[in-house]
Amino acid sequence: MSESGGKQASVVSIYGQALAPETFDPTPEIKALWDKVYSQMREEFGEAIFRSWLKPMSLQAAYHGTLEVSVPTRFMKDWIATHYAERIRAMCESLNTEIKRLEIVVVHGHVSSEDEAEPAAKPLKANVNELAEKLDLSSPLDPRFKFETFVVAKSNALAHAAASRVVECNVPFNPLFIYGGVGLGKTHLMHAIAWELKEKQPEKVVMYLSAEKFMYQFVKAIRAQDTMTFKEIFRSVDVLMIDDIQFIAGKDSTQEEFFHTFNALVDQNKQIIIAADRAPTELQGIDERLRSRMSWGLVADIHASTYDLRLGILKARAAQLGAIVSDAVLEFLSLKITSNIRELEGALNRIVAHADVTKSEITLESTQDVLQDLLRSSDRRITIDEIQRRVAEHYNVRITDMHSARRARQVARPRQVAMYLSKQLTARSLPEIGRKFGGRDHTTVMHAVRKVEELIAEDPSFAQDVDVLRRTLTQ
Repeated sequence: MSESGGKQASVVSIYGQALAPETFDPTPEIKALWDKVYSQMREEFGEAIFRSWLKPMSLQAAYHGTLEVSVPTRFMKDWIATHYAERIRAMCESLNTEIKRLEIVVVHGHVSSEDEAEPAAKPLKANVNELAEKLDLSSPLDPRFKFETFVVAKSNALAHAAASRVVECNVPFNPLFIYGGVGLGKTHLMHAIAWELKEKQPEKVVMYLSAEKFMYQFVKAIRAQDTMTFKEIFRSVDVLMIDDIQFIAGKDSTQEEFFHTFNALVDQNKQIIIAADRAPTELQGIDERLRSRMSWGLVADIHASTYDLRLGILKARAAQLGAIVSDAVLEFLSLKITSNIRELEGALNRIVAHADVTKSEITLESTQDVLQDLLRSSDRRITIDEIQRRVAEHYNVRITDMHSARRARQVARPRQVAMYLSKQLTARSLPEIGRKFGGRDHTTVMHAVRKVEELIAEDPSFAQDVDVLRRTLTQ
């Protein structure tokens, strides 16, 4: 069925100027042409694409060789202009050679002729939370992950301050991009923001989910031929929070959809918060324009945890559990489990649960006995990725420099140190180490090891640097 017909609405062209008259009564010839093109679009592009993008198009005006059609939202206009407009224009020209240009405009308050016969529906904004829950779009929030339970230290102070600012101000920076290794507190901060917004600004629609779930629900919507509902829900939120964005690496269609969602929300001055395991510029398999967009606002990193931070987290967690744990035990755990805060808290949970079940006291000996498998694993779990990250942080170079072909001394020397430590602290072979450093030959690794050994012998300051890195990695 055609959706052509007169409208009375505010028309905004892609150039920002009103091009069409406020009312339009098409001639029979133009109306017949549009009806035919409308049917051809369904046949040529297929039912799924037609329903998702083209069905809402409505004939708006015809003038000076231009056919003007309207759509209800800006993101729909952008998508059609990029993917389908030229073909639609060609369809029009094939039926009327005078038509040389297709103009797509946004008509706010757009109502199709089909919709005019139906009772007015409630605005999506009022239903978005209900729809999101019904479609299982949002992920549940962990009640433990709030600002009051987040332990702040130098390594996470910037990310914590930025997260707090998002709650206090209306879109202070967009997006807020938080990155760091596994188990360092990114998800905790994301949940804390969501909880705080729900408490302080309950009128706002806040949606939190992982990138994996975003992709799953998008694919599900495609299969159900109902992507418009998906798109409209995500473009109707006030705060969109996406965790583990690195998951959509290599997923082109999901990246495309997220890109348009991102742009639509920014255009509406809505807040976007993203978390990942690395900085936007270091995300492999992510489209360049999307990486650029994610770098627009504030990028806040969470460094590897320090001993003081780990100890503070354990003391706070012990207090939450109402457990009596000696400083000696907490200090022991803080020294032995260094790579992952979740693992650290899990270790404390285990020893507290063991003591509760056995009705025994938590001692250093019982802790070592209960956690012997975890402690053995922790002792040997030094990875090349971890070495590269620590060395890059220490020398203030990018992690990508570890894999790059750059030979400048300020980059080559840290890379050699990382190769040396990889040889000393892991069981990886020289060829394996080389592959982890941008596919280098094993002879390059051998040269790096020898060079670092020579510098250690000749330069006490350099030797101290390497020793500090070794202790940081093995403590």
